[in-house]
Amino acid sequence: MQNSPAVRMTIPEDNIRTKSISEAEPLLRDLFLFTAENRTFGVPAEEVEGTAEAKCPAPLPRAPAAILGVVYARGRVLTLIDPLIIAGDGASPRAQPFSAIIALRGDEQLALAADSISETITISYSDIEPPSDAADTDPISAIAGILRHGGEKISILDPARLFDAAVQRKDRRRRRF
Repeated sequence: MQNSPAVRMTIPEDNIRTKSISEAEPLLRDLFLFTAENRTFGVPAEEVEGTAEAKCPAPLPRAPAAILGVVYARGRVLTLIDPLIIAGDGASPRAQPFSAIIALRGDEQLALAADSISETITISYSDIEPPSDAADTDPISAIAGILRHGGEKISILDPARLFDAAVQRKDRRRRRF
C-alpha cells in the first residue's frame, strides 16, 4: 500500500473569516420615535410591525391602568398599552385621546398608544444612558434607557418587558373564586 498524504476535511465555517467587532466601531441601532402627550419615546425599529390610525379600544375588565384595552389593527387583535403610565407619567386619564397605534412584533400582540409618529433615527449604543428617574428603577420597568437627541429626552422602551411592566406581575390567568 502506498501512503497517501493525510487529507483534512473542512467545513464551510472554517473557510469563512469572521470579522470581530472592535471597540472603536460603534454598535448602531435604529429607533422608531413617537410622542405621547409631552413625552418622546423610542422603540427599536426592528420591533415595530407598523402603524395604524387610532381606534377606540374595547376595555378589558379588571385591567391595570396601563392597558387601555384591545384593538383590531393590521389584521390582529392587539393589547393597547399607554406608554405614559409605563413611564410613570400618566397616573390620571389622558387629557386628549391618542391619534395613532404602533403595532409591535411578537407573540404577545402588543401595541402602543401614540399622539404622533415621528421619524426613525440611527443611534449608537454608547449614546444610551441608563434610566435614572425613580419610576424607571422599578424591578419590572420597561424603560431600557434614556437618549438625549436634538435637545429632547427620549425614553427607550423595551418591548420584551412591556407586558410585565403593564400588569406589574399580576398573574393574568389566575382563577379567582
